[in-house]
Parts: sequence; structure tokens; C-alpha cells
Amino acid sequence: MFSISRRQLLLSAAAAPLAAHAQSKDMAIIVGYPPGGSLDAMARVLAQRLSVRRGHPVIVDNKPGFSGNIGAQYVAKAKPDGNTLLMTALTTYAINQKLMGTSMGYDLLKDFQHVAIVGYLPNVFIVPAGLGVNTLQEFIALAKAKPGGLSIATTGNGSLEHIAGEMFKRATGTDLLAVPYKGSTPGVTDLIGGQIQAMFVNTTTAINNLKTGRIKALAIAGPSTVAALPGVPTMAAQGVKMSNDVVSIFGIAAPAATPATVVDKLNADLNAVLREPEVNSRFSGLGVDVATESAAHARQRIAQEVGTWDKVIRETGITL
Repeated sequence: MFSISRRQLLLSAAAAPLAAHAQSKDMAIIVGYPPGGSLDAMARVLAQRLSVRRGHPVIVDNKPGFSGNIGAQYVAKAKPDGNTLLMTALTTYAINQKLMGTSMGYDLLKDFQHVAIVGYLPNVFIVPAGLGVNTLQEFIALAKAKPGGLSIATTGNGSLEHIAGEMFKRATGTDLLAVPYKGSTPGVTDLIGGQIQAMFVNTTTAINNLKTGRIKALAIAGPSTVAALPGVPTMAAQGVKMSNDVVSIFGIAAPAATPATVVDKLNADLNAVLREPEVNSRFSGLGVDVATESAAHARQRIAQEVGTWDKVIRETGITL
């Protein structure tokens, strides 16, 4: 018959609270941008469902500033135990890596274990409703009739919107004046007011502003149409072939030294959450295409993204 010594029993009893504490330690998803954006919204959905699945609190901690790099630096230096994660705006970080180099304070490929890609968010080309154009080709004709007379908003030099605008100008042979803003919200405000005639925004921003009737979405700058934007065709379908699709990729990353077993468990839990109908519906409502792939796929996809934007930035000649 199996028996246990008093010493073994005492050791087990002492270890139990420690094990329980380790299992129940709060997990934080760091977002390198202010609350309220699409990245923050996705992080909060994931945190809430991971809390349920893992049986312990998962919080969202916003650490904005320096193009999202403050939050990324924080996670890169965090303890690699799987409890401090980064909600990554991978496309922006890939662009930053090319433009900023070592001043970012981390290396996107070397300083993180990329746990998962969680979604893809295409950009949309929008114009004011009062501009008098209904299709992309009508906008291009208007821009060619007024060289330098139409302006396009960006969220600063080297931003995804800035690069998208430069690619658009090259692909269409148009001359648009790039006007930098501190974020998409002031840019859209001026576009609605008629001071700006065009802008690339993410699908979430387009969806929210289309409800007002004050903007028109002329094209999806991604490989396919978006269910949440019925009737809006792609750039390619309207004869505009840019050098690259403008799609923001979002993911979850952990510090580089995080053990593979921890990464794989996080990946499995994230994918399970992303497959939940409610989560899928919430992401679709933001215009996000959900992804459920392995951690190995995430690493490969991010290396590809870094190479892609390196090439685009060299072609457009954009610098900070």
C-alpha cells in the first residue's frame, strides 16, 4: 500500500501555496499606445477572455510614447516568465526598425519571442463626402487636374499612412501635398472639415467615421475586400497597383528568453480565445481578420514584414 512520510507531507503542504501563487500571478498585456485605439480594443478583448481561460487576472497596461517603443522596450527588458506580454503593432514596429535603427532601444527580431499573430487590419483610402468624387478613379482624375492642389493627411514622417501616401502617389502619378498630424483623429477631423482631401486610415477608423456620413471610403488598400465595409472595392480592383498592400499586422510577443514551453502554451491559449465566436465577432466588427497560427509562423511572418517595409522605404526614399 502507498504511504507518504510526514516530511513529504509537510514539504507538499509548503509547496502548494507557492505553486498556487505562481499559477495565479497577474498577467499584463502592455500596449505601447494610449487607450481607445484599435490595438487597445483588441488587447482588452484578449485580456478578458484569457483571464477566464487561465483562471487569473490578465490586465491591459498602456505605456504610450515614442511611436509605441516605450511599451516595447519595457517588455523586452521584463522578466521572461510569460506574465508580461506586448500587444504588437508589428507593421509599425517593422517600419520603425528600418527608420530608427538602434535608437528604438530594442531589436524586433532578437529581443522578443513572437507568440502569435492575432489579426490583420487593412487600411482604407478615405475622402470627405463633400469632395464630389465617388470612385478612386474620379479622385485620381481630380488630383491630376490639380497638381499639388490636393492634400493627404499622415500621422507623421515615416508613419504607415505617410508611406502609404507615397506609394499611392507613385502608383497613380499624382502630386498630393502630405500634411503631418499627431494622430489619425485630428487628421480625420480636418478631412471632414474639408481642409484635407484624402487620408489612409485603418479599417476601424473608417467604420466609425462612415457612420457619420461625412466621409467616403473609396478603396481597401489590402488584398481583399472587408466584410465590415460592404461595397468598398480594393485598390487593385480599381486599377491601382501599389508596391505593397497596406495592412497592419497585430500580434503578441514576450521577452526573448521566455521558455519555448511557456510560449507554446500561450500560443495555444490565444488561439483558443481567438476561435471563440464572441471574440471573432468583436474583431470582425473592428474590421480585423483574425489569425490563429503557430508561434513559428509568427516569427517567420514578422521577419518577412521587416524585409517588406525595408524594401518599400528604400524605394520611396522616406526618412525621419
